[in-house]
Amino acid sequence: MVDQYIFSGSLPEEATTYVTREADGELYQGLKAGKFCYVLNSRQSGKSSLRVRTMRRLRESGVECSAIDLSAGGIQNVPPEQWYADLIDTLIESFGLDLEFGDWWSQNQLNSLVTRFRKFIEEILLAEIKENIVIFIDEIDSVLSLNFPTDDFFAFIRACYNQRVDNPEYNRLTFCLLGVASPSNLISDKKRTPFNIGKAIALKGFQLHEVEPLERGLHGRYSDSQAVMKQILHWTGGQPFLTQKLCQFIVEESEIDNPRTVEQVVRSRLIKNWESQDEPEHLRTIRDRILRDEQRASYLLELYQQIRVTDEQSEITADDTLEQSELQLSGIVVRQNNKLRVYNPIYKEVFDQNWVENQLRNLRPYSENFRFWVASGGTDESRLLRGKALQEAELWATDKSLSYQDRQFLAASKQKEIQEQIAAREREAALEHEIKDKEAAEKRYELLAEANKKAQRQIRIGSVVLVLTLLGAVISVNWAGKDIQEIRKTTEQISTLSKLSEELHRKDKLTQASQAREQIGLAFEIQDYELK
Repeated sequence: MVDQYIFSGSLPEEATTYVTREADGELYQGLKAGKFCYVLNSRQSGKSSLRVRTMRRLRESGVECSAIDLSAGGIQNVPPEQWYADLIDTLIESFGLDLEFGDWWSQNQLNSLVTRFRKFIEEILLAEIKENIVIFIDEIDSVLSLNFPTDDFFAFIRACYNQRVDNPEYNRLTFCLLGVASPSNLISDKKRTPFNIGKAIALKGFQLHEVEPLERGLHGRYSDSQAVMKQILHWTGGQPFLTQKLCQFIVEESEIDNPRTVEQVVRSRLIKNWESQDEPEHLRTIRDRILRDEQRASYLLELYQQIRVTDEQSEITADDTLEQSELQLSGIVVRQNNKLRVYNPIYKEVFDQNWVENQLRNLRPYSENFRFWVASGGTDESRLLRGKALQEAELWATDKSLSYQDRQFLAASKQKEIQEQIAAREREAALEHEIKDKEAAEKRYELLAEANKKAQRQIRIGSVVLVLTLLGAVISVNWAGKDIQEIRKTTEQISTLSKLSEELHRKDKLTQASQAREQIGLAFEIQDYELK
């Protein structure tokens, strides 16, 4: 008979429902050999229970152990000096060291906090404890929310590993880090050497050949307890928290008339109205982990959606990107054969397509247009944003870590808007040019009509002038004919007078000639008068 299934908190050392996994052996052997190890996985995956069991095994083999829980309230909301002081005080108490901590701390006030921690390890801990030492640091992700950087602390742990070359005493000291974080999270300063030491311990879900301690609780309740256990693992994927919880539900179900199947229990007690039934909190923890960072939530949701859609083909290859690591740390997906899959059918049904779309709608101001645009393969330009909608989307996207498709959608929207603006300006220019051409044509027509009118007037005036001119010419010709006859007559008279003058001249060269000239002058005056 088994104890009650425990799915909240760490399992006690003596718990009969503890499931020994492959990770148990790997972690124990690694720490026993002096290797730095870290167990970094999602919440409620059995990390703390694994630590408790491993510490007991190490102590039984002669290794001195201590555990520091960084999430403890006493060392969480304190200034840096108090934080380091609490770490050292915890180690003093765990190992039972003979040290007056207050005096020692005061004596080292001139040293930096990390130097004091190093001096404690070298001068006190390694000096007094002669056995091998393993320090477990649990809930390391808690340091990410501290109001001061802890890069120096993790850099010191890495330095302890490197010190083994110069100081053999450090070979007796080993650290094990546990928490919901990735190694890249531990040292945030990218200019410093990353936390790249130690052995990663993969914490997989329960396998069928490992769960005999859980199946034992179903004996006598079901005729085929192994088949029931297999159904439980199918729905939970071996996730420790869910498996323990569902086992408890199935035991309770066996105590009533007409017990329901595993699937019916799953749907009624885990999936249906999951937010209100999620006690102790598990599914909400996964949800909050995915949505906690608004700048990256959309990308995580898109990545999860791709994994969910292609789950059967397992087309998403694990590449250890920051986003993939974050999704794995949420617990919703798991790495199998270097592929990413949704951890189990429960997650797949709770966090279904509708849930993803609702979350994206809450995050994206353009989710509906985006969904149709993606469905069209990026060809439906009618779904692209324009004007105020595009401005709001660009403002919303500022400082957000968008997915590739989001960036592509916004870029396509911007490009389409620019193209439409250029086309609109070209149409306006063409219309304006057409209007100007029409106005110019009308102006030319008006000028031509006016010129035609002027020409007609000038033609009419010219015709009158021409008629008058011709009439004048005729009159002139008539007058000219008369004048010619008079001239001829006068010439004849002059010729006669000239002859007379010569004759008189011969007679009287002086007197007669003078008189003749006077007569000729008189004759010309008369002629001029008649011509006038």
